[in-house]
Amino acid sequence: MQRKACVTGATALLAVLLAGCTGGSDDAGTADEAKNGEAGTASVAAQPGKYRTLPEACGAVSQSTLDSLLPGIKQITDTEQRAKAYEGEATLTYDTDRRVGCRWKVASTDATDHLSIDLERVVSYDNAVSDDNQAHTVFATKQDAADLPEPAPTTTESANEQTESGSSGSSGSSDETGGTDDSGKGGDATGSGDGTSATPTPSATGTGDPSGDPGASSSPSSSPSASATDLQPRVLDGLGDEAFLDDQLGSAGSTAQQRTVTVAFRTSNVIVTIEYEEQPATIGVTPDSEQMQDRARKLAAQLVGTLSE
Repeated sequence: MQRKACVTGATALLAVLLAGCTGGSDDAGTADEAKNGEAGTASVAAQPGKYRTLPEACGAVSQSTLDSLLPGIKQITDTEQRAKAYEGEATLTYDTDRRVGCRWKVASTDATDHLSIDLERVVSYDNAVSDDNQAHTVFATKQDAADLPEPAPTTTESANEQTESGSSGSSGSSDETGGTDDSGKGGDATGSGDGTSATPTPSATGTGDPSGDPGASSSPSSSPSASATDLQPRVLDGLGDEAFLDDQLGSAGSTAQQRTVTVAFRTSNVIVTIEYEEQPATIGVTPDSEQMQDRARKLAAQLVGTLSE
């Protein structure tokens, strides 16, 4: 009787052990499936942006740069006032991790200059959209709002078009006038085989005056100059991941014209906007577009470097 009881007890213990092993295997399988599911979900999530914070805006512009953009700052004789002018005024924001800005205003004997910078860190709340892609969408909207003109043909493209047009015209003239008569008049020494006079036209003499008077001044060309084309609002290359420049001149009125140059660029998930304004103190004076654009673009390049540090 005692031996039978021992056998029965051993059988029961073996059954319990087998049941425990089976349950552990099921639990491990369930855990593995859960981990695999989490890994699949993580692989779908978009990458966060490069930047997690923003620099202090008023300290992002060096004094030497402010001296260039705001010439009147050196004319301030009071030391405390000049120091305050360099400091600028921070833009009021409610989340400095997401948006910061600063603005300066300085008057000189020649003009009053305004400068403002705005830095926005874009964050996507959609796991399927990365911060960079969301920032690209925001920047595209900003660029569309600027309503930039269509880019003008480059000098090379215009030259190619003229060359093709000239080649086509020369070919047509050759077909019409290339033949000569039996008297051989088609190739006389004057070069007027097409029947036209060899006398230079007014344009050939460089006067541009129909009378042919060498003393008459040439009339201005109706086509835009290369510099004017280069300075029009446009998309910029080599500045961050994408960038554009806008240049607007205020309408003339009782006061001097005010020019506003805007440079905006995106690097990863941060969008930076620079606005540089100048209003001359003298009526009839127009702010220099090339100079203002050059200053604003140099500041933009410096801010790209500041963000990358």
